[in-house]
Amino acid sequence: MSQILPTGPLAPPVVGAAGGVPPAAGTGAAGGISPAGAPATPGRSSGSAAPATGPSFAEVLARSADGAQAPSFSRHALERASRRGIPLDGATVARLAGGISRAAAKGSRDAVVFVDRTAFVVSVPNNTVITAVGSEHMREHVFTNIDSAVIA
Repeated sequence: MSQILPTGPLAPPVVGAAGGVPPAAGTGAAGGISPAGAPATPGRSSGSAAPATGPSFAEVLARSADGAQAPSFSRHALERASRRGIPLDGATVARLAGGISRAAAKGSRDAVVFVDRTAFVVSVPNNTVITAVGSEHMREHVFTNIDSAVIA
């Protein structure tokens, strides 16, 4: 009967000296048994580990705790907001991000998110605001290619 050794849930397979995956446990000195006879720890190497890439765990946790990541704004959306006097303060952007998050949870691709008296047209997969329309200009607009509407 071969010995089964536990591996860490996130440990990648150890690559052997020849560039391949090491033999299965219990198949000799290179197969999971150290020279001293004690089981070797799979997934661990004595060499230095490569640095991790991407966001840290703390960043991912903070982002998920906040509920949603702040959206980016297209140049067009920033120009419209500036010209129409639409405030983009922290509270508005936070509510907008929450609305985008709810639309994403429902599988939306293009949504109009209403925050107070402003409509934001959003590309949900890209988390990008395409344009912004204030209440004084809403009667003049037709929102097309929208698959959902969110009141945030």
